[in-house]
This record gives sequence, structure tokens and C-alpha cells, in this order.
Amino acid sequence: MKRTAIFLLSTLLAFSVFASIDSDSALKLEPQMDQRYATSIATRFLTNYHYKRTRLDDELSSQVFDNYLKLLDPNKVYFLASDVESFERYRNNLDDALRHSDLLSAYEIFNVYTDRVQSRVNYARERVKQPFDFTIDEYYQYDREDEPWITTSQELDELWRKRVKNDYLRLKLTDKEADAIVETLTERYDNLERRIQELNNEDVFQFFMNAFAASIEPHTAYLSPRTSENFEISMKLSLEGIGALLGRENEYTSISRVVPGGPADKDGRLKAGDRITAVGQGNDGKMVDVIGWRVDDVVDLIRGPKDTVVRLEVLSEDEPVSAPTHVIDIVRNEVKLEEQAAQSEIIEVPLEEGSEEVMKVGVIDLPVFYLDFNGRAQNKPDYRSSTRDVRRLIGELEEEGVAGIVIDLRNNGGGSLLEATTLTGLFIDKGPVVQVRNSSGRISIEEDVESGMAWEGPLAVLVNRYSASASEIFAAAIQDYGRGVVIGETTFGKGTVQSLLDLDDYGPSDKPGMGQLKITMAQFFRVNGGSTQNKGVVPDISFPSAGNPEEYGERSLDNALPWTKIDPARYESSGDLSQMVAVADSRYQSRILDNQEFDWLRNDIEEYNEHADEKRVSLLESVGREKMKEREARKAERKAQREAGPLLEEDSLLVDADPELGDISEEED
Repeated sequence: MKRTAIFLLSTLLAFSVFASIDSDSALKLEPQMDQRYATSIATRFLTNYHYKRTRLDDELSSQVFDNYLKLLDPNKVYFLASDVESFERYRNNLDDALRHSDLLSAYEIFNVYTDRVQSRVNYARERVKQPFDFTIDEYYQYDREDEPWITTSQELDELWRKRVKNDYLRLKLTDKEADAIVETLTERYDNLERRIQELNNEDVFQFFMNAFAASIEPHTAYLSPRTSENFEISMKLSLEGIGALLGRENEYTSISRVVPGGPADKDGRLKAGDRITAVGQGNDGKMVDVIGWRVDDVVDLIRGPKDTVVRLEVLSEDEPVSAPTHVIDIVRNEVKLEEQAAQSEIIEVPLEEGSEEVMKVGVIDLPVFYLDFNGRAQNKPDYRSSTRDVRRLIGELEEEGVAGIVIDLRNNGGGSLLEATTLTGLFIDKGPVVQVRNSSGRISIEEDVESGMAWEGPLAVLVNRYSASASEIFAAAIQDYGRGVVIGETTFGKGTVQSLLDLDDYGPSDKPGMGQLKITMAQFFRVNGGSTQNKGVVPDISFPSAGNPEEYGERSLDNALPWTKIDPARYESSGDLSQMVAVADSRYQSRILDNQEFDWLRNDIEEYNEHADEKRVSLLESVGREKMKEREARKAERKAQREAGPLLEEDSLLVDADPELGDISEEED
């Protein structure tokens, strides 16, 4: 039965027809009645049932205002300071607008935005036809997030002149002819115009509601009907495509996550954080420039029938915008559970340098915490789960005589909470695994109730900055119990639980169309009482890492819940590993001092950190070509050295990027 009674009163207000203040606007979008209902329902849930108690007041209104402008124009390249000044009258009124389901101000701002984008497109299209002088020593500032709004049209024209010049130079460095460059960029700007013109009421509403949700907490979000459909497809992993989740990075579509077991993962060349600049169909289809496109339209372009080829022109995550792109061809296929299942291998490590006697170490790679809920509910004897599969692999590794086991959770973004608990139970006798506090303050404990261990020997857990949620629960429990050593990077720090609410279930109509709300409902705590939220799990032995740990993961997100603690649970530690860890860390540090691959890794990290804060790029062609020459020379030198003698394998050192993190729900991600 529809639960409408408690919501109808606030939504039965008169619906006014919107009229833009700008008569020249190309688009005159207006709020819809369903959106008013959705606003009322979502606002009630977010202010009354979210884990973080939130008041609709002027302070929240100001945050929503800033977030809305940031979502529309994150790089401050469309709005003028005068536009923003005219919007300021709404800064402290959006709380009232949400309370009364009044969306007029949101639509007014959006319509001005479309006008400004159209103006910039017109300028770029004309400017690209004019010559550029690439011997002039000047820079294009591509990151303006922290800069003030530009005050005059002349200043904005100058910024866009440099932007178009940079677009041109990037293609010129790939040795494209002038006519081809103009054609490519004109098409890019035409596409941007078309995308803006195709934005609809659903898009505006999603922008505004997500500005509201992000003002509360970063894992809370509104999903429009179309976004909800794509989300469900990605969760079911039944779509034929490349097995990658996409996000937005300024004007680029970026790889948020490479799905374990999917075509892109198996191919190995596409990495999380990479930016897609163009998409082509088949082995020789025309490359379509997708810079400035909507993410869902890029998704539609990448999807396709099984066994067909899609080509992606990619700008690598660790490369500046001035770097050349490269093309990756991937054969589309389905992402199947079997391909995401835990897998094992055995690494033979010499006991002593030069010795033929080896020690066998078993490595179990777990891409996600998975569970066939339907099979389990139906008591099927062969239902799949990560715990079942890992237990089987442990048995196989024991038969091979391994001396120790490593659980590899790098890039594992989470999954089933139940599986995080039962998997921990394979390595501890029994006891609490994680504490969960809900929005009312009630604390429950997830425990391993089965006595005994599947593996009692030496254990290590390998993590990186993209290990999150269920991965952090497992790693933290192993660490707290003193059952094993955690190795790698500080983890992401996502210690919250989300639930997905279908707003249509609470609306006045049987006709779907209001979308869904992903809302944070609980928080995880370790058995020692500390939270995995924000701080993540700090490894016992740390690997070299690019960037400051405080600048990635949960710690870098606006309005993230802070770290806190509760009383510890009652549990018995397996022992104190601190002395052993100190010895192991000392040996590790000594061993890598003269290792070439580690030297390269450290050099790469130092170079990355040195340039991490740069926000501009040279528009000198000579500088661009010199940097390309240096990159190619470095690659050639390292290749030659690897071929000349044995080196520690790079894959054992470098960490694959995967920022798209799964959310744990009470059942599954």
C-alpha cells in the first residue's frame, strides 16, 4: 500500500508556472509535479532518518547553494561573477524552498547556466578556426576550482582562448593535420552544445537534489529514474559491455571502477582514474570525441553486443592533461559472478639467496565480498559465496603445503556484510567481528559463532587505498585480533551503511517516475571500539604510496562523517604481533634499498607528488614535445634494463587504481 498520507499535505501546494529572468535562454525548463512530490519525500527522509541528524536552516541552505553551483560549473568557466551575485538572493532561502518543494530558484539558475554554456560554445567554435602561435610562452590554467569567479566577458574570452589553444595543441602533439584538428574540435564543441540542449527536467532535478544530499554526507545521493536503471544494471552485472563504472571529472568521463572479472579487468590496460576522450565502434569505426558529454550518454556509447569491439581513446590517470592519449580496444562481454570469484596461486620464495630450497606462500585474490542471497535463502547446496570459495581454496593450498597465506583485498570495494563476518571466521576461533550503530544510536554486533579455524597458520592481508567497506571490516578484525599482518596502503575509510529507497513507494501515484534515494543509515566500528570511518585501516607494514593519505579516500570528501569510537566489544586477542612486525618491516626496508623496481617506483611517486598541485599547463609546443620525448626515453630505458636482467616484478609493487567503492547494505552492495 502506498504510504502517502504523511506526505500529501506539504505537496498539495499550488504549482506555479516558471518564467526565466533571461528571455534569450535557449532552454526554458520548468519543474514538474512529480518532482515536487519527490522533493517533499526525500527532504523528510534526509532530515528525519539519515544517520547524521540534519536541520533545514540557513547554514545548510548556504551549503546546498555552493554545491549546486559547483555541480554545474566546477571549474568556474561558464558563470560570471555578476551571475553568481544575482543568485546570492537564494543562498539562505533554499532550506525554505526544500521545505515547501519550491524548485523555481534551482531551475532559474540552471537556465542561466545553459545560456552561458551556449555562449562559450559559440566562442570556441569560432576561435578554433583562427591561427595559434605556439611559440608564445603562456599557460592555460585547467584547474580553477579554488579561483574566484571571472568578472568580465573579456577575461572569460581570454581563458577560453587558452582552453581552445590547449585543445588544439594536445592534438597537434599527436601529429594530426591542421584541418583534422579543426574538424575534431568543432565536432567536440558541437557535441557539447547538443548535450546541453538535450538536458531535461530530470537532469536539473538530479543536479539540485544531489547538491542537497552532498551537503549532508558524501555517500547520500538522489538517483533519477534513468540513473536508477543504470545503477540496478551495474549491481546485477548482467549488462554486456566492458565491465567498468564511469564517473565525471570536470569535462572528462573517467573510469571510477574496473569491475573484477570483466573484459576491461582481464585486458589489464584500462585503469581506474583514466579519462576517456573518444569512443570508436569496431576495429576501424570513427572515433567519436566525448569530452564534455553526459556520463550516461558515454555509457550508452560503450555498451554493446557481446563479442563486439569498442575502442577507447584514453588519457591515463597519472598523466597531465598535456600528455598524449592512447587507444585501448576491448571486446565486450558479460561480467559473470564466476569471473569475480576468489582465486588462488602459489608463489615460491627462496629460503636463502641462491638457495634452491623454497617456501610456498598461498595468495588468495578476493575482488569482492559476494554472496548468492537467493541460493542461500532457498538452501541450495551449491550456492556461491566468498567464504565458501575461500574455504575451498584454503584446503587446496594446504594440500600443496603452503607455509602461509596472503588474502589480497587490493581494489576490493566491499560487498556483503555477512560475508565479511563469515570470512573473518575462517581465521579466528569465534567472537565479534564488527559493531554497527544505527541512526537511533542502537549498537548491534556481527559475530562469528562457529568454533574453529579453516587456517591457523601465518596470515597477511594485502590492502590499498581503494580497499573499502567490507574489506576494511575484515582487515581491521584480523588486525585487532592479532591474527595476521596488514600490508599495503592506508585503506579508503568508508565505514558507513547505505540503504536504497524507492521514492515511488511513498508517492501518490502508481506511475513510476520519482527515482530513488541512497541514504546513510548506520556506521561501522571495529571490535576495539574505533571506527573504520574516515581514518581507514592503517597497515602494519606500509608500502610506498603516491600522494598524502589525508588527501584521498573518505578523508578527502566534503561532509564525510568524522572518525569516532565506542566501547570495545568483548573479544580475545590471538596474540601480540608487534615484535614480529617490527622485524619484518626492518627486513623489508633493507631489502628494497638496492632494488631497481622500487627505485623507479619511488622516483615516480616523487615526481607525481612534485607536480600534484600544479593547475596549469604550458602552451609552448616545444615544452610539450620535450616532455613527450622524456617520457618515451624513460620507458625505453626501463624496458631495456628489465630485458637485461631479473628484476622484481612490477605488478607486485604497483597498486592498481579503483576509486569506485561499493556500498554495504544490510544484505548486499
